[in-house]
Amino acid sequence: MSGLNVEWAVAELDKFTALSTRTSGSIRGTSSYAGTTSEILAQAQVVEKILDQVVSNWRHTASPSMSDRWKATRETAIRARAVLVREQELRANLGDDAPEISAARLHPWAWSGASSLWASGHYREAVGGAARKLNAETQNKVGRRDLSETKLFQEAFTDKAAEPGKARLRRITPDSSDTYKSVQRGAMALAEGIFAGIRNPLSHEADQELDEQVALEYLAALSVLARWVDESTVEHAGGTA
Repeated sequence: MSGLNVEWAVAELDKFTALSTRTSGSIRGTSSYAGTTSEILAQAQVVEKILDQVVSNWRHTASPSMSDRWKATRETAIRARAVLVREQELRANLGDDAPEISAARLHPWAWSGASSLWASGHYREAVGGAARKLNAETQNKVGRRDLSETKLFQEAFTDKAAEPGKARLRRITPDSSDTYKSVQRGAMALAEGIFAGIRNPLSHEADQELDEQVALEYLAALSVLARWVDESTVEHAGGTA
């Protein structure tokens, strides 16, 4: 929830709760919502995005009601409001005031490849999607479709000179220093670790869902590599682009 405007979110949740509250009708035994259908639908679009950030997997755990279309969302909104209002107090008093990572603030290549699947609780597929997005963006940056994953990054971050059809990525200006060699080797090693230790096992464990926290940590690793690729300079044969 890092970066979420709590005051705004609470106000939006309160607005939805008020609009979706059942009120007694003029005819005995009947009821209606406080807001119109269009008002509730419009507000629900905003509230559902807030709930996706505040209440993990709420779409699959909320209990629907046949007689009250908005009951599950309304009850979840009330829970989310309590979480937001008391979160800072709870952390301070329970001794957990550690910093948070917001998935939405990870590098765009990592999060855009994962966001839609993440919202539905498909964490393994979300991480896989982020890895595929990173792979494709790296292919685009160096202009290579003949290589992918580990081999692609080994070729991209090697300290060998660029050759025709074999562009390189340079994290800093190339020179003979140990620092230059270290950052190139570090990027290559991180990529090798990600694809050998994260991406490849996921492709062979289709029936095993990832824990949300583990998946977030995997996304963070992908985000670091994505940022390094994105910020690197492309070196082509005969000079740097």
